[in-house]
Amino acid sequence: MENRRNSRVNPYHQNKPKQYSSEEMVFGIQSVTETLRSGKDIDRLYLVKEGSYPEIQQLAFERRVTIQRVPAEKLDRITRKNHQGAICFVSAIHYAKLSNVIAGVYEQGQIPLLLVLDRITDVRNFGAIARTAECAGAQGIVIPARGAALINADAMKTSSGALSHLPVCREVHLEETIKYLKESGIKVVACTEKTDHYLYDVDMSGPTALIMGSEDDGISEDLLRLADHHARIPLVGQVESLNVSVATGVVLYEAVRQRIFNEPPIDEGF
Repeated sequence: MENRRNSRVNPYHQNKPKQYSSEEMVFGIQSVTETLRSGKDIDRLYLVKEGSYPEIQQLAFERRVTIQRVPAEKLDRITRKNHQGAICFVSAIHYAKLSNVIAGVYEQGQIPLLLVLDRITDVRNFGAIARTAECAGAQGIVIPARGAALINADAMKTSSGALSHLPVCREVHLEETIKYLKESGIKVVACTEKTDHYLYDVDMSGPTALIMGSEDDGISEDLLRLADHHARIPLVGQVESLNVSVATGVVLYEAVRQRIFNEPPIDEGF
């Protein structure tokens, strides 16, 4: 899971320019407008702060695409070409509707096992998590509309094709999503070091959604408050943290173990 202490971000890595594929990036007012009209799923939509783009804004509103207003310098760092103050990134996948995913799982007689990823932004971590989730039989991944990894060619490659089979749901407000999951009869377990209760004490044999947090500071306090249970992975060595994709694998396969061997722990109700 995340580091027990507050993570320090290396300023060099924080400011290092990102490399974008020309296949996923669309720039220019007309090109961005037509991409929105096409119905393609958009991962990011950047508009320059001082610009006015009524048609793009209206289409984004209709498509529920989050607009990020940024300085022109940020767009110039993304591409040196004439972007006209508008850049978007096309997702490599088609996003699923969470209500449809849950309904489909119940209709097939399966027990829901979902992942909620809170601000996990590293593309390769996301791809590795998706690969493990698909192998473990999870039926879907939920990510926030803002503050999530780009689902691009790197993510697809790292997932080894898992993202072609595993539904990904993009939600505007994760707090409301957690409430919806609970109303749907799904237990929400927050995987965090901020608890004394171990992962092996939580019953995950029934419908379960697992929250995994940001690589930098873990799960947000708002989501922690909404979770039914908090659980941690025991760390007994000198290193104080696990990579989030590795931690996700540990948690998922504890759920798998409980389900396969029908050995849930006694639920202590914390």
